[in-house]
Amino acid sequence: MRPDYRYPHSAPVRDRFLRRLLLVTLAVAALMMLWRLQPVIEDWFSPKQAAERTVTPRGDLAADEKSTIELFEHTRDSVVFISTAQLVRDAWTRNVTQVPRGTGSGFIWDEAGHVVTNFHVIRGASQATVKLADGRDYQAALVGVSPAHDIAVLRIGVGFKRPPPVPIGTSGDLKVGQKVFAIGNPFGLDWTLTTGIVSALDRSLPGEDGQTTIEHLIQTDAAINPGNSGGPLLDSNGRLIGINTAIYSPSGASAGIGFAVPVDTVMRVVPQLIKHGLYVRPVLGIQIDEDVNARLLEELEVEGVVVLRVMPGSAADKAGLRGIRQERDGRFYPGDIIVSLDGQAVDSVAKLTARLDDHRVGDTVKLGVLREGKELSLSVTLQPGN
Repeated sequence: MRPDYRYPHSAPVRDRFLRRLLLVTLAVAALMMLWRLQPVIEDWFSPKQAAERTVTPRGDLAADEKSTIELFEHTRDSVVFISTAQLVRDAWTRNVTQVPRGTGSGFIWDEAGHVVTNFHVIRGASQATVKLADGRDYQAALVGVSPAHDIAVLRIGVGFKRPPPVPIGTSGDLKVGQKVFAIGNPFGLDWTLTTGIVSALDRSLPGEDGQTTIEHLIQTDAAINPGNSGGPLLDSNGRLIGINTAIYSPSGASAGIGFAVPVDTVMRVVPQLIKHGLYVRPVLGIQIDEDVNARLLEELEVEGVVVLRVMPGSAADKAGLRGIRQERDGRFYPGDIIVSLDGQAVDSVAKLTARLDDHRVGDTVKLGVLREGKELSLSVTLQPGN
């Protein structure tokens, strides 16, 4: 016969467990109900009428804020908004219509009404309108352009209340880390101020003509967007130190990498554009070619610029430079290879052109030249290019 085992305490244990479970359930339900009713309870206890607010005194602006405000207010009238249009002829009706092309920025250069901007701002346009900070609009006349520097000069006829020219600074003494300020019209939002620092110096970008290189560019993290092109880059004293000209941007918007043509370049180019309508480059009087140069250097296993031909009577001819020559045996021999200019290395045609562009017509430069495996130095007085 099987023994009869009994557990006299099992029922009370089960009852206690069920009571605890019930209490926990009720507590959770109560908390959920309270959570749902919380907004109602808070509203019941909150004041039924809003208290009258008072303005908290601002206090004095910081010193750097005051200087930035003063810089903008002092420079704003020197910055202009440029809108361009293009005349298009309908192929069927032969009617000519004016089509908006784009917008950009610029700045007043002098009391004569000259306006400096980027060449790419007005490239391809048949008309440009310059809007001043006070709202006045003027049709601009084209004075001159230098695609190699991405610089253009316009002129407006301001008869009275002439806007002030922007103060001119220097770019050769800039330091990485110093503050810079950009004023322009990004995306058509006129007279916008952005700030940043000089991120790097002496950057290089291909020129608008695709054949030259713009040297000594200023890199900045001040926000520069489409529409800022042609506007001034200023130092903390409100002086012009560059023309905002390009951005590096995978998306088309500012990525914190902008470039400005240095004012030292502007000071060389703009006066010539105003006087002659074009920029007269200082040249040596030699024939050179980038593609041919690359092939010859690869074969010769050197770096520099091969002189293909020396123009008779040119500055290079007077200095004794030699081009490629054919000897009596019918074989061609390489000409001089320019490896440096005033101690600065040159390794391409674009680099040599840019180094020459740091000078003016009439300056004398010293060329480092490789001739038949030997290095020599020649002095050349630069002549005007065609």
